Amino acid sequence: MIETSQTPLTVEVTSFSYKRELPARLFSSSEGRHGGGFVFDCRALPNPGRLDHFKTQTGLDTEVIAYLMATPEVHVFKDHVFALVSASVENYLSRGFTFLSVGFGCTGGQHRSVFITEQLSIHLRGIYSGRVLTNVHHSNLPLR
Repeated sequence: MIETSQTPLTVEVTSFSYKRELPARLFSSSEGRHGGGFVFDCRALPNPGRLDHFKTQTGLDTEVIAYLMATPEVHVFKDHVFALVSASVENYLSRGFTFLSVGFGCTGGQHRSVFITEQLSIHLRGIYSGRVLTNVHHSNLPLR
């Protein structure tokens, strides 16, 4: 693969809730964005928020992460989504693109979408170190 740009590709990964207005950043064409990208629906995955002991936790908490990592359907979802996003990242890098938006939504924007957003960021940083910068935004979590 021949890279045509020394400028890293910024991949902005956003978690959100389908119960609220979608974050404008997902489809924005301002600030170097191109108005497109991917949006994935995590509502088909098991919902930790339906279990009392996870209700006050998020996809950033160890117990929620362990719960989701223990479910086969989460791994299938991750494998497919990460392969699709990685193929686009490779294409974007080869063409000198500088921005890609990826959004993950779930019911409350607290558990599944947050977990998958973090996992994709880790995945991209591991594979594309130095060539891809990831910006993570959790639309429905208070700042920690």
